[in-house]
Amino acid sequence: MSCEVDERVVDEVEALKAILMDELVVRTNESGYPVAVETVIFPSTADDAMQQYVRLTLEVELPTGYPDVVPTVSLRNPRGLDDSMIARIDRETKEKCESYRGQAVIYELIELVKEHLTASNLPCCQCAICLYGFREGDHFTKTQCYHYFHSHCLACHVTSSEKSYQEELDKLPAWLRVQQPQSPCQVLCPVCREPIKCDMELLSSAAPPLDVENARQFELSDELRSLQKQMATLFSYQKRRGGIIDPEAEDSKLLLVTDTPEQEPEDDPPGPSLLLPQHPLHQHNSTSGSMASSFPSRGDWRRGGRGGFRGRGSSSSHRNKHGRRHHQAAATSR
Repeated sequence: MSCEVDERVVDEVEALKAILMDELVVRTNESGYPVAVETVIFPSTADDAMQQYVRLTLEVELPTGYPDVVPTVSLRNPRGLDDSMIARIDRETKEKCESYRGQAVIYELIELVKEHLTASNLPCCQCAICLYGFREGDHFTKTQCYHYFHSHCLACHVTSSEKSYQEELDKLPAWLRVQQPQSPCQVLCPVCREPIKCDMELLSSAAPPLDVENARQFELSDELRSLQKQMATLFSYQKRRGGIIDPEAEDSKLLLVTDTPEQEPEDDPPGPSLLLPQHPLHQHNSTSGSMASSFPSRGDWRRGGRGGFRGRGSSSSHRNKHGRRHHQAAATSR
């Protein structure tokens, strides 16, 4: 029975290859047996790709025992379809798999999805730039990556991208701009960041979307005014605390890195060192007299031995004090 099932699956996949040719991707196991098929489905528009506004990737995994076992269907990378339409296609493909249990079903699934895409060959999404939907009378554009934008909105995006690109070039040093040839600005899709090509003359001639023109004018309410005051107070507090970053100041900063020479090893270990007061101005006024008396001035410090510091004249007074104690102790013992 397993041999018969294998033959049915192989025959079905071979028939699909003959129909779809390069549009069908077949995944096989180590033995070369098909375990999954994948294809990108477009609406039927008489091979006019410019009129295809939706698409969908259909993946069918073939478990052991297929077609007597129901395959697993996945819908990936939908373009121009809303969630309700995707859910409907997913539900009907699963019902089709159940009704065709024991029979070849992959071609039937492809035809089912194609029918839905042909009936819904209009973008059901929103323009990712203005966040308004597409209404009858709006001029919209489909990119090569199957994302949709109002032509007017996409023209504004291209203009803004070219302006930002030129501003970045102007920040480069003059010698770098001369040495490196300037490549033209590559416009990216606002959704997937893939490179896109646009006809700016055609996009610029399009009228703004109807929803944008008919949108209600913004009015500042009392709630927003109160929120502005709170944010202004918070901004001032953060600025005083050093929590505000100035982008222009950050861009103008230069990072200077120098190589520190390695120190030569010394024969004997360095002597003890004393920590200098880091900043005398930070001492409290009430204790400035006592603190200043306990630390010598800057001019009283000098290097002592290897790596150590000692106060000027402090070592001699230290020795004299211990010498006097030594003599006093000797006199007492006598």
